[in-house]
Amino acid sequence: MSSSVETETARAEDGAKSAVVKGSSWALWTRQTIAVLRLEIEKNFWGKRAFLIYLLAALPVLLLALLAVFQPPAREWQNFNGLQIVYSVIFNGLILRTVVFFGCAWIFMNLFRGEVVDRSLHYYFLSPVRREVLVVGKYLSGFVTSIVLFTLTTLLTFVLLYFPRGVAASIEFLTEGRGLSHLLTYAGITVLACVGYGAFFLVIGLLFRNPVVPALLIYGWEWINFLLPPLLKKVSVIHYLHSLDPVPLSEGPFAILAEPTPAWLSVLSLLGVTFALLALASWRIRRMEIRYGGD
Repeated sequence: MSSSVETETARAEDGAKSAVVKGSSWALWTRQTIAVLRLEIEKNFWGKRAFLIYLLAALPVLLLALLAVFQPPAREWQNFNGLQIVYSVIFNGLILRTVVFFGCAWIFMNLFRGEVVDRSLHYYFLSPVRREVLVVGKYLSGFVTSIVLFTLTTLLTFVLLYFPRGVAASIEFLTEGRGLSHLLTYAGITVLACVGYGAFFLVIGLLFRNPVVPALLIYGWEWINFLLPPLLKKVSVIHYLHSLDPVPLSEGPFAILAEPTPAWLSVLSLLGVTFALLALASWRIRRMEIRYGGD
């Protein structure tokens, strides 16, 4: 009886110690993730590679600023119903497919690939930080950077399109019409694009010595999405983003039609793929060896 009680007591003590160790480990990993996040955000915003991102994010804003001054004579620009279609074209064709895509490619591929080129990744590897923590911290830094810049681009272009046509009418459209819901939806699509594209480009930066070719292949696949059969359309990020579009556009006479994925499923699909890609990145970095001589 006494031996049984002692055994149960020992097991309880071991379980308590294990729980304390796990709790302290999670606390340590959280602190390390935040430390990596802060360091990487500073590099993303103020590092030598940041200028290109600012330039890319500013291009649609400068374009809409010019169009606000020199308004096109087309009738679509003369009423708010037409402007909804105009902004959907600008958002999907310029902001989403070009600015966000290449911006995420530049930000996330350089999180690790840039460190290898700069010959500085070994400092992280020599520090007492789990490599999985490094992956999460760097990914979150790229995510914060991309959503700050590109959601700001989305907001400014939306304002520059509508407000030059009348401040009072624009405010009414935002507060009483569909303007605010459209703006929030476009901002949400931008955030989800950063989530999905960011995970893809983080993995590409880890797996390939020259990530440009895989990035261009993904870009081509996203652009020909309208020509793909319904099943293959779902093997892309752009399909799920378009399924959330508040103003759907015709994809042309040669497009193969497919039912849009429900909004809740689109969000869950993108999040699920992101977690899977981060798991792949964590697996890859644990087996990664630094060889600067070959780069």
